[in-house]
Amino acid sequence: MIQSYDLYMPTHLIFGKGRISELKDAVAGAGKKALITYGGGSVKRSGLFTRVKELLESAGCSVSEFGGIEPNPKITSVREGVSLCKDEGIDFVVAVGGGSVLDASKAICCGAMYPGDPWDLVLDASKIKAYLPLFDVITLAATGSEYDRAGVISNEETKEKLTIWGNFPVTSILDPEYTMTVPANQTAAGIADIMSHTFEQYIVRDGNMLSDGFCESMLRTVTHFGPIAVKDPTNYEARAEILAASSFGCCGLLSLGRTPSPWPCHGMEHELSAWYDITHGVGLAILTPNWMRWCLETDPTTVTRFAQYGVNVWKLNPRHDPMENAKDAIANTRKFFDSIGIPNTLAALGIDDTHFGEMADHIQARWGDLGKAFVPMDRDAILTVLRMSL
Repeated sequence: MIQSYDLYMPTHLIFGKGRISELKDAVAGAGKKALITYGGGSVKRSGLFTRVKELLESAGCSVSEFGGIEPNPKITSVREGVSLCKDEGIDFVVAVGGGSVLDASKAICCGAMYPGDPWDLVLDASKIKAYLPLFDVITLAATGSEYDRAGVISNEETKEKLTIWGNFPVTSILDPEYTMTVPANQTAAGIADIMSHTFEQYIVRDGNMLSDGFCESMLRTVTHFGPIAVKDPTNYEARAEILAASSFGCCGLLSLGRTPSPWPCHGMEHELSAWYDITHGVGLAILTPNWMRWCLETDPTTVTRFAQYGVNVWKLNPRHDPMENAKDAIANTRKFFDSIGIPNTLAALGIDDTHFGEMADHIQARWGDLGKAFVPMDRDAILTVLRMSL
């Protein structure tokens, strides 16, 4: 039965080939001083930075730039961006790149309107009272940050990777052609990220036909088109399907009327990438099948959900034994990640169990209540799943 829910999605999504030209109209009224944020040099080499700058200037805006934002964006970069905004009187921000650039830009937009250290806003969202308008041009299908208000920021000094609940982008422009230069390993990690967002909301105690369908369609889409995009980066249909799917991963649609989830795999992965700076999607792909297996072994009543997943996503025979289908569904998940070139152990990333205890303690202190997960997790359970992933 569908449960009560709240759904708020104010961002204007502009999807399709060549639609970046609409950025000029999108920023009308946002102000006259724009900051373009980006990561590495790829957006400049591709000409995308120049295109965005020209469109903003044609809208009568002066343009500043802030580059070098990391794949796991750091609070140090956020602080630099905040200082730039304050020094130059920036009116709005245009993030050009993937989810990390957009996450950092959300924190920059909030920090620009706050008198203290922007890390305060990560630790306590109630301190966010205002923020600069944010626009974006996405170049990677992965995080869904273009259609939600969350951003994930790392603090190297404290070994923390936490969420800032900032501002929804005003407008997000999504042209699948801008994702075609993304290398295969980043494409694969993005696919894993999309799938994990879906799993975190789909693998819960009580769903409903409507949002079960949303989740299963997401998973079928990316498992079908993902390998095509990895093998043929310029396949427009595959890139378009994956990019469209990515936007809906975190906007609330997939959790509509379902049991709320504390996103246990994300809680564990944030600890891993806070300590080891690994690629987020890769960490999730390693953890998720092991978490699924732990759930099924710990509580056999979870068989119903995993068997449904197997039948509706992997097309397993519904007449087969539910436990058989549940185990096969989990095995297929691992095989899929293997097939797109993602490592399947933490050891392959150079990670051992040295800091697992600290990670588990921090999850319990800072993450959502994992006692409310699909199968409740305490400290020992967190350690078990981390060790299963070695």
